[in-house]
Amino acid sequence: MSVHTPADYLELARAEQDSSVLHPLARCPYPFVWHALAANPHTAPETLLELSTARDSSWNDNRLLRLLAEHPRADHTVLRAVRDAAAAKLSEGERPYAAVLALAGRTELAAEEVRQLGALRGASARLRSHLERRLNLRA
Repeated sequence: MSVHTPADYLELARAEQDSSVLHPLARCPYPFVWHALAANPHTAPETLLELSTARDSSWNDNRLLRLLAEHPRADHTVLRAVRDAAAAKLSEGERPYAAVLALAGRTELAAEEVRQLGALRGASARLRSHLERRLNLRA
């Protein structure tokens, strides 16, 4: 497939199964392509890790972090990077709440690693409550 337009990038990110073809797409400038990569179950952990540092806008960044936290191939390294990115956003007063709650369901991370996110400046009482509930479901 020849890639010429943003729609071509999006189609490739959604449908491709070869991780060597998917990886270069992480460097494209389109957040909707990053989201498609993060939702594609064939995207390799190395690509997911690279996406964890992609930045565009609060809405796009928070959605990307949630998708990465939910990805079936996200390993401990990827999940730590997502946790660190979510922590930075919370400290800046942003609200990556969906990503935090998705991380709470991932047993690859220790409960305490995720629980610490609730103590950061941007964490609301409601987030802390939902976070504790999700972490308690693990046990």
